[in-house]
Amino acid sequence: MPAALGIAAGAVLCGGRGYKAIAAWAADLSQQARARFRCRYRNGRYEVPSRTRFRDLLISIPPDDLDRALQGWNAQMGVADEGLALDGKTMRNAIDEAGQQTHILGAVGHQSRACHTQQSRHLARRRRR
Repeated sequence: MPAALGIAAGAVLCGGRGYKAIAAWAADLSQQARARFRCRYRNGRYEVPSRTRFRDLLISIPPDDLDRALQGWNAQMGVADEGLALDGKTMRNAIDEAGQQTHILGAVGHQSRACHTQQSRHLARRRRR
């Protein structure tokens, strides 16, 4: 469920509207992006949920519960902006002694231009095939 919710949120933030658009956005994700969303790994590949899975999941979430969760997140983060811009980067050549590569995700408010959160994460570097 977390992978499907994360992918759905990413697709909607990128302009996707409806289950078909969300599933199409998911299908276009690279294997590396799918791994980052923690999609299911099967037969040597990461698989994204189907359009039916997105539909079933999203209609099972009561809108009031989703609204409360998002409002709570906004209150916790002190977000006064109407919208946020999310951006993620993989830092080139930023590899520590353990072979971990640095990835950064940030959220910036459209109106305030304030950086509400920024997180860095180290992931094991993978060999290219």
